[in-house]
Amino acid sequence: MADAALPPFAAHWAFFLDIDGTLLDLEDRPDAVRAGQDVRRLLEALERGTGGALALISGRAVADIDRLFAPRRFPAAGQHGVERRDRAGRLHQDGFPAAPLRSAARRLGEFASLHQGLLLEDKGHSLALHYRLAPRFEDEALAALRAAAARLGGEYEVMQGKMVVELKPAGRDKGQAIAEFMREPPFAGRTPVFIGDDRTDEYGFGVVNRLGGHTVKVGAGPSGARHRVAAAAAVRAWLSQWAACHA
Repeated sequence: MADAALPPFAAHWAFFLDIDGTLLDLEDRPDAVRAGQDVRRLLEALERGTGGALALISGRAVADIDRLFAPRRFPAAGQHGVERRDRAGRLHQDGFPAAPLRSAARRLGEFASLHQGLLLEDKGHSLALHYRLAPRFEDEALAALRAAAARLGGEYEVMQGKMVVELKPAGRDKGQAIAEFMREPPFAGRTPVFIGDDRTDEYGFGVVNRLGGHTVKVGAGPSGARHRVAAAAAVRAWLSQWAACHA
């Protein structure tokens, strides 16, 4: 069970931050999310305070993360770890067959068009079917993604999140991406701190817990995180306090 009390501040931290619902408030559509100047300044302050040990860990594609925070390009893991850009700017991607996913995208696009309120997001290496605007279609969306995964023969898997179900390459997750960052400078040797709000973040919580770091769950629901805050606004306030202490 998560402990409501947050860990006491320490200088030698490395921050790993989910974006939607954690750093930024959720919106009905992922393309409606915006990062204001206050959030951009916060990230820059965290980057300075940690000597660069800051990475964004998201279900979004890395290109979409860059769009949100342009012109800055932070170290990031996108599409739940399928792609990762390290501190040196190198992009790491596993090779996944693209043609089968294109076929799945066409099928799911047709499915979404027949269910008003469903939104298909094509991230390149993964597909997300959002039902926040049509929660009555949750079961149908999940069934459609599971059928698509079955047709792809095991190379892709289904992952459920907050009002979204995703089809992604099997064998990659946010926890693996964090572990890879922690083996590289300037993250190596620091205490990892991972903050997330979704069940897809549980992989990261598990890795950071095993590394002896701090894990923070945003919002309600069962979690392996050891600490908890109520909402994204509380995350930003807490991070701002750390940045002020370690500028």
